[in-house]
Amino acid sequence: MAELTTIARPYAKAAFVFAKEHDALEQWEKMLGLAAAVAGDASMRAYLDQPELDDATKVSAFAEVCGDELDESGRNFVAQLTQNKRLPLLPIILQLFHELLAEQQQFTDVEMISAFELDDAATDKLVAALKKRLGTEVNVTTSVDQSLIGGVLVRAGDTVIDGSVRGRLNRLAEQLNS
Repeated sequence: MAELTTIARPYAKAAFVFAKEHDALEQWEKMLGLAAAVAGDASMRAYLDQPELDDATKVSAFAEVCGDELDESGRNFVAQLTQNKRLPLLPIILQLFHELLAEQQQFTDVEMISAFELDDAATDKLVAALKKRLGTEVNVTTSVDQSLIGGVLVRAGDTVIDGSVRGRLNRLAEQLNS
């Protein structure tokens, strides 16, 4: 996966720079989302993998499926990916584009997993603490995992804050076993 990310990164950066220069970051995020979904579709992949199809036919078919959601610059991007045999990287390119967008807009996607449903006051308090700790605005998604027993597990990029009872028990068990 790391190798694919390395290959996809220049494409994501190029798309991001182009979108930023043309004040179209949101539009490009939507286009890349659609293109990634189309590229990830099994029947579309099977069609595009046919060796007898030339690149122009592949791009035309891809653009036809995307319809008006894919503008001329998006079609050119897809054509470049097709020519370089990188179309399957679109989901990774989308992910990297989103990371660049988050960095530029100075927000962090945060996943909060709690043992029980959090009320609004507790969520707001945790969000405020995360904003302070991360130094950015946060875009929070919440979920419930009762196996945590209690507490909260927070994932923000590469940062994991495990304040769950299960996590504490696991750390205690590790200490006792060492």
